[in-house]
Amino acid sequence: MQKLDFGLVPVYMWGDELEEGAMQQVKNLSIFPYAFHHIAVMPDCHEGFGMPIGGVLCTREVIIPNAVGVDIGCGMSAIRMELPTIEKQHLSRLLEKIKQVVPLGFNHHKKKQDEKLMPKGYELEKIPVVKREWEAALYQLGTLGGGNHFIEVQKGSDGYIWLMIHSGSRNLGKQVADYYNKLALLLNEKEKSKVPRSHQLAYLRIESKEGKQYLQEMQFCVEFAFANRKLMMERIVDIFQTETGGSIVSWEGSSMINIAHNYVALEEHFGCKVFIHRKGATRAYKGDTGIIPGSQGSKSYIVKGKGNPYSFKSCSHGAGRKMGRNEARKKLNIEIERRKLESKGIIHALRTPADLDEAAAAYKDIDWVMQQQADLVDICVELHPLGVIKG
Repeated sequence: MQKLDFGLVPVYMWGDELEEGAMQQVKNLSIFPYAFHHIAVMPDCHEGFGMPIGGVLCTREVIIPNAVGVDIGCGMSAIRMELPTIEKQHLSRLLEKIKQVVPLGFNHHKKKQDEKLMPKGYELEKIPVVKREWEAALYQLGTLGGGNHFIEVQKGSDGYIWLMIHSGSRNLGKQVADYYNKLALLLNEKEKSKVPRSHQLAYLRIESKEGKQYLQEMQFCVEFAFANRKLMMERIVDIFQTETGGSIVSWEGSSMINIAHNYVALEEHFGCKVFIHRKGATRAYKGDTGIIPGSQGSKSYIVKGKGNPYSFKSCSHGAGRKMGRNEARKKLNIEIERRKLESKGIIHALRTPADLDEAAAAYKDIDWVMQQQADLVDICVELHPLGVIKG
């Protein structure tokens, strides 16, 4: 960890690999007038909209839609199976069966999913964007999405086969994020906010109708994203149990580990109740179980949080990009990247040059990332990729 002084609050940064755009966004956060105590930057940090992905920001009085991002509630789920190994040929068949029940990329289900699976306890009249998108969301429930979202079968250092999913709130989260960011821009303009529009840090006041409404819609999306991963995982596990006879082996009493890494929550840090924005960052309170994925060519990890106060009890959400998507497609060679994965025996998702944005070389070295945050988490299980599905 290194401490940097840019503006109103200091910055605590884990690692030093930060491109110019992300560093400028960190500087913008440090002069944000409602920032609390300091800014925390995880080792997987890279440029996003307004706030860098891999950033942690605490505020009082206001919340920032762009400090959560468009994929609200995006996160990880993992289950381990009572299987010591799986043959590559058998795994290929299983992956094909998974693709038949889990729509990928922009695809949705052709039929609405059961409304009973949707988050409960909300009054739709008080969450207008969710109400508007409700019917569409029923077709999106149990779908993977594209980009860096994935389904992965892994071999754990504990001797078990693991199943892992990375996915979020699909288009529902984007609609909520876009609506409230635009609303925040209008409200900030009316109150003559001193935060430059170019910083993309438009905010909502916590005590305002709009702020309270965003928090409700955001929380719905977090729960929807969890329901989405849960439904996919149930269908994947059904396939594995039918085809292999393997059953779920609980991890510390839990059948499925689940964590989110794009959200805002009310927590206590440094003696104050504050709104913590984790954008591409995972909660890592002391004893918390977390999931930190690598790329499709590298290890992922099951970890335990150490509760480091200077990271606001957070850690990285993955390896983090070192190349933008367009840059990766221009610079990387599809045959070279495919050979790297095939030499490791991985059933990968690099089909065409358009997929190079998700090549392992587009991501930071996960071993380096884990070394940089050794004071944030302890590694419990190393997971090596065997087969990968992407949108």
